[in-house]
Amino acid sequence: MSFAAAEALDAVDPLAGWRDKFVRPEGIIYLDGNSLGPLPKATLAATSDLVTRQWGERLIRSWNEGWIDAPQRVGAMIAPLIGAAADEVIVCDSTSVNLYKAVVAALRHDPSRKVVVSEAGNFPTDLYVVEGAVAAVPGAELRVVERGALADALGDDTALLLFTHVHYKTAERFDMAAWTTRAHRAGALMCWDLSHSGGAVAVELNAAGADLAVGCGYKYLNGGPGAPAFIYVAKRWQEQLQNPLSGWMGHAAPFDFVDDYRPASGMKRWLTGTPSVLGLAAFESGLRLWEGIDLAQIEAKSVALWAIFHAAGTAMGLECVTPADPAKRGSHISFRHSHAYEIVQALIAKGVIGDFRDPNILRFGLTPLTLSHVDVWHAGEMLRDIIESGEYRNPQYAERSAVT
Repeated sequence: MSFAAAEALDAVDPLAGWRDKFVRPEGIIYLDGNSLGPLPKATLAATSDLVTRQWGERLIRSWNEGWIDAPQRVGAMIAPLIGAAADEVIVCDSTSVNLYKAVVAALRHDPSRKVVVSEAGNFPTDLYVVEGAVAAVPGAELRVVERGALADALGDDTALLLFTHVHYKTAERFDMAAWTTRAHRAGALMCWDLSHSGGAVAVELNAAGADLAVGCGYKYLNGGPGAPAFIYVAKRWQEQLQNPLSGWMGHAAPFDFVDDYRPASGMKRWLTGTPSVLGLAAFESGLRLWEGIDLAQIEAKSVALWAIFHAAGTAMGLECVTPADPAKRGSHISFRHSHAYEIVQALIAKGVIGDFRDPNILRFGLTPLTLSHVDVWHAGEMLRDIIESGEYRNPQYAERSAVT
């Protein structure tokens, strides 16, 4: 695509106005919003008010002035982005902790089913968490199989099928409705990790018949580093499944301070400890940006951005490992190259920020709210220059950082 064509797309972009709602450091093209979303300008004011007025002046009175209800309120804001009802989502803890809750709850639901099935190459922490979860349920096991063998891995012993909706490395997307149906036909529950889906692609949990889902707040939803995560439990399961981390905020009457645990009704039972009020305030301000946004426009712009950068990468001989069909991918694009780490570091040094995934993947987030078509065109030109010149071969770019 030519520069003029990219400019023309920006001129008619219905999402163009949202770019100015984010802090945009001068000289930076940010292609890593799939890992950490950029800072919304509104978050500066929201967190300042939280610290100076709500905490600084109102002190503990602020619990009754909005803090205590924040997990439900922020969860309700996420619900339309993932195709759920407002009372089926709550914000709390981390994705890993919420996944642990979901897996153990599913395993304890039907003692005759003891197996969790997941994909080899799934995001590692998901598999690590499930290892710990099955260890907490006598006789339970984790069955990890290659993608092509997943359907055959389901059986009478399967309690839960766990997938990451959009693969963290390749961006390949599972067909949510089809796989949920497969799980149910086998008598299993279906849990989706939406960490690379929420705010990137249209998600329809209820339409697909999903049972459980988890997701993070700091990628496409722009909640900030380490933002609280969310958990979804379909309404039909809310009174049947039990949160295995039974803390006081999930109690039916936490301020009665009784010794025995009685779970709250609905999604409140999935709370455990005291909510992270600072994190919730930042997350809530980021989510307000989504009010009135059409997810179909998000997906359409993602397709256009992907086409620009795909053309640039493949023209330089990079092997694209992301599906070409938009319906089968998320909103990032990944290439394979033997010097992937060095190329990414050379790009970062030039102001184009992407990331690397071991052993040989260059990964770039194409976030429709924060990028223009011209941004992505310039990034593609920078990629071409670095590869054609061989600049990435400079030894300084091979020095590994702790975070890649």
